[in-house]
Amino acid sequence: MSSQHTTNAPTTQETNQAPRPQSSQGENHGSLSFLQLLQSTLWAAVGVQKRQNRIRDFSRGNPLHFIAMGVLFTATFVLLMIGLVKLILSFQVV
Repeated sequence: MSSQHTTNAPTTQETNQAPRPQSSQGENHGSLSFLQLLQSTLWAAVGVQKRQNRIRDFSRGNPLHFIAMGVLFTATFVLLMIGLVKLILSFQVV
């Protein structure tokens, strides 16, 4: 007779999985909203972000959405800087 031994120990996959953050609105499924995506992009540009939001971004975010938002943000930022420099240079002191 063979004896089957079962354990309740978590599997490797379960132990390596990051904990899912609890949202204040109770929405813990689906993709990120436009405002959440924009907020994450702006914080990434500054170089800081809360751990809870980083976990949310990696668990629910679509990489293509982050890439598109990053390109859009960068293009907007560069155009604003060019416009600001042109505005400042237009006030030449003679």
